[in-house]
Amino acid sequence: MNLPPLPPMGGETTGRNVVDVITEEHRELLELCDRLLAEPADKRLAGVLIAELSRHLSAEEQYLYPAVRRTVPGGEELTARELAEDRELLITLQQLQKDLSAERVREVAVAVRRHVDADAEELLPVLVQMVPIEDLIRVGNRFETAEEAAPTRPHPGTPSTPPWNKVVDPAVAVVDKLRDAVTRRTTYAKDL
Repeated sequence: MNLPPLPPMGGETTGRNVVDVITEEHRELLELCDRLLAEPADKRLAGVLIAELSRHLSAEEQYLYPAVRRTVPGGEELTARELAEDRELLITLQQLQKDLSAERVREVAVAVRRHVDADAEELLPVLVQMVPIEDLIRVGNRFETAEEAAPTRPHPGTPSTPPWNKVVDPAVAVVDKLRDAVTRRTTYAKDL
């Protein structure tokens, strides 16, 4: 993979690999969807799902998809399809912010399930086969860092490929996080 060299530390690369990080997050996103399906009028829960999913998609666009594009045969077409689906999911999340109805919640849950299944079936297994574990750990570390600097609201009109998304997403995130602080919006599942 085309990543900058690791700093000399005299030991193994540490952290969680990107596949484990994404798999765990997918499980958490599906749990949030199930909870929201059971309580479709819960604005706080909907806000957390929107924030968690917005951060997740931003980090995937910054680190997972470029890794797939560079290392997986047919990765360009695969990531183009995933980016298009992610954009549609962000549009659906925007609609959920305005229309917290049972129908819209079901639509989001179906889209999240489709996203999780596509990653689990198409992207992650091939990445594990094609990329050394040290690189997967490095991408995992960057993925987790990118999520902390990612928007908490859907922005389907922002760039979705590097280098521009790595510049724009953190800038947009500052505004999102200010809005979250002013409105006292919960954005992490652990805070529910």
